[in-house]
Amino acid sequence: MGALSGLRQDLFEGVFAYRPLPRMRKDSPLVRKLPARMREYGAWAPHAAVLGMALFTILIATTVGSSGWLSGATMLLVGAVSAVPVALTLFRPVLAWWLSLFATVVSTGLVGGDSGATYPWTESAFVGHLVVMVVVAARTRPRTAGWMWVLTLGLGVMMSTNGYGQTDDTGAMGLVSIFALLVVTVLHIRREANEEVTVQRTVTAVERDRRTLLEERTTIARELHDVVAHHMSVVAIQAEAAPYRVENPPPELEQAFVTIRENAVAALTELRRVLGVVRAEDYAAPDAPQPTLAELDGLMANVRDAGLTVDKTITGSVRELPQGVELSAYRIIQEALSNALRHAPGSTAKVEVSYVLGGLGLRIVNTAPQGLVKPSPGAGHGITGMRERVSMLNGEMAAQATEEGGYEVAAFIPVAPAEPAAVVTPEPTA
Repeated sequence: MGALSGLRQDLFEGVFAYRPLPRMRKDSPLVRKLPARMREYGAWAPHAAVLGMALFTILIATTVGSSGWLSGATMLLVGAVSAVPVALTLFRPVLAWWLSLFATVVSTGLVGGDSGATYPWTESAFVGHLVVMVVVAARTRPRTAGWMWVLTLGLGVMMSTNGYGQTDDTGAMGLVSIFALLVVTVLHIRREANEEVTVQRTVTAVERDRRTLLEERTTIARELHDVVAHHMSVVAIQAEAAPYRVENPPPELEQAFVTIRENAVAALTELRRVLGVVRAEDYAAPDAPQPTLAELDGLMANVRDAGLTVDKTITGSVRELPQGVELSAYRIIQEALSNALRHAPGSTAKVEVSYVLGGLGLRIVNTAPQGLVKPSPGAGHGITGMRERVSMLNGEMAAQATEEGGYEVAAFIPVAPAEPAAVVTPEPTA
């Protein structure tokens, strides 16, 4: 029942379905080898090949066909009957196969009892039906190829019992067609396997990038948690201690400090509750403060000890920036220099830090690798992490290879201008 169901699905359902043969992709290996002017026409190569085989079928009928009492017009008709299903495979492949079986019977009837003709397939019908089976098998699936071969062989056996004494070519059709269909089936399975591998690689790359982003966001969330928690703790402690620094503070001032402390503690508790889910159980909070741009000299000294020649240039008026910006800028420079060490051994690097009115500009560029040390391969996670840091701070970043063979990372992190301190004007006394 399962086999009959497969036969019905492959060769009976959708017989008249319109399925035009698609053009070849312009990036396919065959089309890429053609000159630029010919690539547009090269995409139609499968269609031209099928139509060429249809014309070849007619040529066989009129030249290699029977040389007996049949006229040239009859052989031309025999060739045309066999060529029509070949051309029809471009639009309706399953219908073309059924018509090819019908053309076999018609061509056999046209040649009649000619002693020079083969039976049940004439020369043109033999080539035409073989081409039809190959094209249909390539356009459908391997199971369809198996059903076509079984039914074709069954038709040949049935017709060969009623022959007129001509040469029986059923065995030749069965042998040649099974080899041709096996080749098409192997290529079909290989193509599906390559497509599956491509899909799996794409999915793996997407999942890897997504996992990298999540890991980087987790790291950033941890660091921001430490930064904000430190400041909120300082606010709570100072608000609690402030009333004791003033002699005989008014009740309103004491209540204001109490409110500030309560809000700071509540905010700190909520922050820890929300960001607590990103902390791993084995994550240990750093004992030292998070690094800032003031510690670039130490970072560059470590990089120089590792073998990378690096220079630093600072432009603009150096000022204190928000701790999240300082931390992200430090991490971006650190990752860019680490990439230069791994991927461009023997190169030189330059770090530019620009303090501008609207924010902070960073540029890290390294030259091409030098020497005999081979670059270490990477998965691109560092660039992804840097982009994520800049994106979370509403900044912009570009990373690309230079014309000299090096690599450049440029980023801009906006920083809102600090609000001027309010000046309290003492009220005039009477």
